[in-house]
Parts: sequence; structure tokens; C-alpha cells
Amino acid sequence: MIDIFPTITAFAIVFMAEFGDKTQLTVMMLSSKGSARSVFFGSMLAFLIVDGVSLLIGDELLSFIPYDLIGAGAGLLFIFVGAFSLIRKRKELDRVDEIESRKADFLKTFSVISLMELGDKTQLACVMLAAELGNPLGVLAGVMLAFSAVTAMGVISGTKILKMLPRKYLEIGAALLFILLGFLFILDAASYIALVPHS
Repeated sequence: MIDIFPTITAFAIVFMAEFGDKTQLTVMMLSSKGSARSVFFGSMLAFLIVDGVSLLIGDELLSFIPYDLIGAGAGLLFIFVGAFSLIRKRKELDRVDEIESRKADFLKTFSVISLMELGDKTQLACVMLAAELGNPLGVLAGVMLAFSAVTAMGVISGTKILKMLPRKYLEIGAALLFILLGFLFILDAASYIALVPHS
């Protein structure tokens, strides 16, 4: 008999942790400006690689991740992207190749979500759940189902709701969100450095 308890437990925990989280908000903003399909699959690949691999490898992987440096670096990158979006001159590209646009959306989403998930509470929860429940594959299935549901809701919200807003406001909102997330990453990294003694 297949034990579905680890899958259900992982799904419930990750779904509640990610619903309304900064990752879902970022998915909403990205999908409001780009290809919904590219944003969804870019996000899912990032989740699978960052959370899935760390879940299967376990605590050993996390011991090699300098969380404070990753948090500070991601924060600075997010602030730079947000600030650049605010100050750059707006360029209207009427003749954009659709395939190239989707590829850019996919790569941008994959890069952003991967950075957000490194050292995030969800990554740590995945490792702990796999160790606690003793069924990494069952936990991975639940985790990916939860990410699929939360990401799909984010993409639908971004494409159906946010796209009704004027593009100018979307661009400003996305830029401000990236700057805010950048500062939150840096503050989180700073608090981590303060709490964890370094030899």
C-alpha cells in the first residue's frame, strides 16, 4: 500500500507557507508583463532544482550555502533590477519576436525564483520534512503539487487581474516590489549574521 501521508503533509505545509508569499507576488508581477506559460514553467523548474535537489540531498547541501551572502547578494540584485526599471527610458518594441520573448520570460523567471528560493524557509522545510517523514520522493511530490497550485493561482491572477491595469502602473509596481524585496533580503541576511556567531 502506498503511503500518501508524506505527500499530503508536504502539500499542506508548503501551500500554506507559499500562499500570498513574496514568491507568489513575484510570479503575479512577472506574468502580468510576460508569457503566462513561460513564467509558470520557469518557476516550476526553479522550484524543482532548488527545493527538489536540496530535499533529496539533505542537510549536507545546506551546510555549504552561505545564507548571509546569498541573501545580501540577492537583495542587492533585486534593488538594482527595480531601480534600473524605474530610471531607464521606456522603449516601445513593436516588433518583438514572440519566441525570443517567451525565452526571455522563461530565463528571467527561472533566475529570479531560483534566487528567491535559495535559503528560503520553504527550502529548509523541504529538507526537514524529508528527514522527519523518511520519504523524500513522497515529500517531493507534495512539494511540487503545492508549488504548482500556488504558482498557477499567481499566474492566473497576474494575467487576468493585473493585466487590466495600465502598463505604466504595472512597470512601476513591479519595480517597487523588486526594490522592497531587495531590502527585505538584505535585512533578513543582516539579522542572520547578527544571530549566528561567526568564527
